[in-house]
Amino acid sequence: DVQLQASGGGLVQPGGSLRLSCAASGFTFGSYAMSWVRQTPGKGTQLVSRVSSGGSSTYYADSVKGRFTISRDNAKSTLYLQMNSLKPEDTAVYYCSTVINGRAHNGQGTQVTVSS
Repeated sequence: DVQLQASGGGLVQPGGSLRLSCAASGFTFGSYAMSWVRQTPGKGTQLVSRVSSGGSSTYYADSVKGRFTISRDNAKSTLYLQMNSLKPEDTAVYYCSTVINGRAHNGQGTQVTVSS
C-alpha cells in the first residue's frame, strides 16, 4: 500500500521557519512527481509546490514563491518542504501527495500554525 507520512509541523511565530518531511513507502518513490498541498477550512485545498521525479523541475504557488523550497531525496524516499518567512496565512494542514496510475494519494498531514 502507498503510505505517505508527513511530519515537522508545529507552532511558529510569523517570520519563523519550519522544515516538513514526508516519508514515502509502498511505491517506487523516485519514479513519481511529488507535491505538497495544504488545506484550511476557509480556503479549501491548495497546491503549494511540486517537484519532478528526478528533482530537477519545481513549481511553486505564487503565495509561497521565494519563501518555500521543495526538495527530495530519492535514496531515502523522502520529500521535504523548507518554509521560511512564515506568515499567518500559511496556517494549514500540510499533506504530501502523488498520483499513481491516475489515482491521487494524500498521506497523513501535519499541522502548521503561524501565530504570535
